[in-house]
Amino acid sequence: MCGRFFLQRDPAGLARYFETQNPTPNHRASWNIAVTQDSLVVRRHPEGARHLDSLRWGLVPSWAKDTKDAAKLMNARADGIAEKPSFRDAFRKRRCLVPMDGFFEWQKAEDGSKQAFAVALATGEPMAVAGLWEGWKQPDGTWLRTFTVITTEANEKQALVHHRMPVILPPEVWDAWLGAEPAEPEDLQELLVPCPAEELAIWPVDNRVGKVAENDPRLLRRDPTAKPPPELDDAPPDLTC
Repeated sequence: MCGRFFLQRDPAGLARYFETQNPTPNHRASWNIAVTQDSLVVRRHPEGARHLDSLRWGLVPSWAKDTKDAAKLMNARADGIAEKPSFRDAFRKRRCLVPMDGFFEWQKAEDGSKQAFAVALATGEPMAVAGLWEGWKQPDGTWLRTFTVITTEANEKQALVHHRMPVILPPEVWDAWLGAEPAEPEDLQELLVPCPAEELAIWPVDNRVGKVAENDPRLLRRDPTAKPPPELDDAPPDLTC
């Protein structure tokens, strides 16, 4: 699953990277984004251009009576996504990319303790994570727009920390995922696979990231007290690329 992620890059840089064409939204850097908080997503406007918008994390389907289950729908499992009532309509019509500089995951030891790890692309480029979005009409008549992160089975490196991971899409499939190119549901389903293990950088970080109130750049520093295996002790990449 994906329960926390970080996005420190400025929106203007993301707009250039994803080639969006709407006015750039305001978004403050955050090193500890949690469910029910707002973050940026890339969507395809009906007229065809990519837009960068701020939406709330935790999907609220259009047919929902209220928002109480939004946190439960922060992730959507890739398997069965085309059939599950909470996701199937959005999978057909409202797919998006969720920019991340990286995400956090916790490895559980045999003694029950946990070690937090940060995961980013080794190149330092932004992740383009597959997502779905929805619009829900609130009682006051305004619209709440929300998103969910699609997860899949972990690749062999990520599996050393956790058995699932977000789906990270390469640039050559962005148009198909966003609907700018025709794609059948089965073709889209085939995109929802783990990225190659060698593309990831993973390193241990301070466990204080587990507290939502903790939010500063030091969360991305390597935890000097941790003793992870070599595969999980990469140097943090340059996230300004």
